[in-house]
Amino acid sequence: MKIKCVAIDDEPLALEIIKDYCEKIPFLNLVKTFDNAIESIDYLKNNKIDLLFLDIQMEELTGIQLLNVLNPKPNVIFTTAYDSFAIQGFELDAVDYLLKPIAFERFLKAVNKVYEKLNVEHLIENKGKEATIYTPGDNYFFVKTEFRLEKVNFQDILYIEGMGDYLRIVTASKRIMTLQNFKKMEDLLPENKFYRVHKSYIIALDKIESIERNRIKIFDKLIPISDTYKKPFFDFLEKRKLT
Repeated sequence: MKIKCVAIDDEPLALEIIKDYCEKIPFLNLVKTFDNAIESIDYLKNNKIDLLFLDIQMEELTGIQLLNVLNPKPNVIFTTAYDSFAIQGFELDAVDYLLKPIAFERFLKAVNKVYEKLNVEHLIENKGKEATIYTPGDNYFFVKTEFRLEKVNFQDILYIEGMGDYLRIVTASKRIMTLQNFKKMEDLLPENKFYRVHKSYIIALDKIESIERNRIKIFDKLIPISDTYKKPFFDFLEKRKLT
């Protein structure tokens, strides 16, 4: 997904820095820059953009005044040399607030927030609000739990336990309950990293501490290997030369 961006700043050097940073990040597409807010109004009203890098303190029209006349408002990251505007900026639902001089690492953190926000919005729009799993990345996915979407990194998963109509995704730091079935979860997980060993358990292979008879130890949890899955599981380990 490409994020269409516009930058507005009355300092030429600041615009050059934003342009340089955007060129380094593959998912950003800086389509236009302006050195004053008034000249940007017509473009912003007639072109849909995803993200606006917006200086606050500018002559004739400030960034905050500009944002107040835009409808609908794009995602905004404020860029300014004055931290006194921070509260006012966040009151306008800015995604982030960057103080000049802007370090690249801080810039990257801010645009990553926008990337994840837009990804989730896009997936909800295209898959429907009843869906419970969203898959925006190769290394993570989102699940619907209670009234929010929770990000889950594949690497963090210890095991997944079936509990009636729900699945419990267990990591070292949290347990996430989601309305989901095993088939959809199995299709989602990388098959070389996870394996189903019981009708109620999927395990992360790299989190196995030991296997004794018909039980797998992961952290302080002993997970049973059922007769149905026992031979396929050990055949899989042997084929992968893990035993």
